Amino acid sequence: MVRFLLNTTPLTVSTENANQTVLHFLREQRRLTGTKEGCASGDCGACTVVVAELNPSHTGLHYRTINSCIALMSSLHGKQLITVEHLAEAQQLHPVQQALVDHHASQCGFCTPGFVMSIFALYQRHQPVNRSEVEHALSGNLCRCTGYRPIIDATMAVCQQPVEDKFNRMAATTIATLTAMQANTSDDNQSTGLLMPTSREALAACIAQHPEALLVAGSTDLSLEITQQLRQFKTLISISQLAELHSVECDDDYLTLGAACTLSDIKEVLLDAFAPLTELFERFASLPVRNQATLGGNLANASPIGDMAPVMLALEADFIADDGQQTYTLPARTFFTGYRQTSLPAGAWLSKIRIPRLTTADRLAAYKVSKRFEDDISAVCAVFKLRLDSQGKITRATTGFGGVAATPASAIALEQNLVGMALNAPATLVRGKQILATSFAPIDDVRASADYRNQLVVNLWHRFFVEQQPSTNRISTRVQYHA
Repeated sequence: MVRFLLNTTPLTVSTENANQTVLHFLREQRRLTGTKEGCASGDCGACTVVVAELNPSHTGLHYRTINSCIALMSSLHGKQLITVEHLAEAQQLHPVQQALVDHHASQCGFCTPGFVMSIFALYQRHQPVNRSEVEHALSGNLCRCTGYRPIIDATMAVCQQPVEDKFNRMAATTIATLTAMQANTSDDNQSTGLLMPTSREALAACIAQHPEALLVAGSTDLSLEITQQLRQFKTLISISQLAELHSVECDDDYLTLGAACTLSDIKEVLLDAFAPLTELFERFASLPVRNQATLGGNLANASPIGDMAPVMLALEADFIADDGQQTYTLPARTFFTGYRQTSLPAGAWLSKIRIPRLTTADRLAAYKVSKRFEDDISAVCAVFKLRLDSQGKITRATTGFGGVAATPASAIALEQNLVGMALNAPATLVRGKQILATSFAPIDDVRASADYRNQLVVNLWHRFFVEQQPSTNRISTRVQYHA
């Protein structure tokens, strides 16, 4: 059973239907049709809703947007679900809604409920915002009428001077209700449907009882099989209720992240430790997707175009697997064994990701090339990490690439040949480009041709090389190469 608040109404909902999405529940069972279905793939934002969840200390609420079209019901457990119908109070529009009216920010109106909810989540931060933060918050919403300017104006205006709303006034009651719900969480006894074990032992038992069932966390990828391919699953096993899979551990040597942590959960700690990943991280899908998608899901899915896999290859991370009785350490560099295949032992799940910290001698950069800047899949993703000695010579090189093979891959020949070369030497640039030109045999598809992908790999090495030079030498380096 899933227990949550629908606005202020406590609900207990059966999970016998493993395939039910939050959008289907809202529209078909509750007749809350303000939430729209546009793409059914988490791309357009018309289905955006907000979930309020307890912060770790249970002293406040954190408001997040999610795509209800690809969120399974397990994503609501112990949370408050808020839709566009819940914002107005006593026949008076919420300040967010009124701002959109005042700025004439709705045209055909189909996308408007989703924009309202994204702005509402930002509004609940109760602090002034800048334009960059607004664009970031709205990154998951598309307007087909090209109405972005008044929408951005409305968001800027209403978030500059937020006032108390009914959600703030009722926060203490909401927190108490959600705390009680979470305290009553226990393993269900149903035999099929969407199972939600709460311990590693219960999870192992579910897997043993349903060896054919797929594990699901954020469901941002698996739900596409339900909404796009119309596949129906008899049983799915959600790992979202295992507390140990949400842990974040930091020490001087490693950053260890629970596999069920969402990308939004780990953003601050990950980018604090690995600042060069900022652009790649913020271009990972959209904000609502990052609020749902988990690090472990993105890796265990083993997609050749998953953005986090190349990062883990270059950083030489270790993946910790668990089967309920023992744990296994699986190096990222040997984890991806084939197209959507991994070395994960049968009956085991990905529990934690352990990442070695950078040293002062390391140079790291990550690049993503896609047709759209945001909310798009990579044509090529490239991550380079070099370790230098005191003379500027490369002592170790590790890489990760996506979009160039059937699995996330490293350029082993490049890594081996760079050792001993000086990072500031033109020969290093040339040698790297020569090796990468023949390192991969990518496919042609709708995102890019094989030739284009190969050229991107070469060009991204050139970009990395140039960016690692002292700023006074960057222009001369380019001129020298092109002369």
